[in-house]
Amino acid sequence: MEFDFEKMGAPERYKLLLATVLPRPIAWVTTRDAAGAINAAPFSFFNVFGSDPATVGIGIGSKGPAEPKDTRANIRSNEQFVVNLVPFALAEQMRVTSIAFPRGVEEPKEAELSLAPSMRVGVPRIADAPVSMECIFMQEIALGSFSLVLGKILMVHVRDEAVTNAARQHVDAEKLDLIGRMEGGWYTRTRERFEMPAIALEDWKGKP
Repeated sequence: MEFDFEKMGAPERYKLLLATVLPRPIAWVTTRDAAGAINAAPFSFFNVFGSDPATVGIGIGSKGPAEPKDTRANIRSNEQFVVNLVPFALAEQMRVTSIAFPRGVEEPKEAELSLAPSMRVGVPRIADAPVSMECIFMQEIALGSFSLVLGKILMVHVRDEAVTNAARQHVDAEKLDLIGRMEGGWYTRTRERFEMPAIALEDWKGKP
């Protein structure tokens, strides 16, 4: 089946992308508004893009025409945010923070989430998230009703029991027990894995 994106509307393209680009990591972003209220919201158009500088990218939509979502407005305002990753144990709390609350409502309080101070930015992190990345704003790229927000990672917090060798940056991914976004209301856990070591060129016998 072929889908011609040039002949489809944005909502149809969005729906198909969500149903096929799977699984997607989730950025559970905490920000602070001009009045000091803490916002938390999940975004699955998210990944990391390079390590020098260490860069995160988050696709953030709009509430309506010329009205960015609170997360994007807050990042524009103070240029600081924290990307928290979502473990299975906090899946329901993450779901609560995805509700379209009015501006100024603090989603962490609605979801009964504990917050912890950050070390490099003035925005708190989610205390029970197994990974939190403190970020400062780098660039915003307009993509129609969306924006790709790029941030520089200044500090990463990783749950102690998941770190197997801090000096070598070894982390036990199973102990993070992260979830990913699937289609519709579906999510997936990341504990079911299989290993395929990289093939060195000199070991490749199937090609001349």
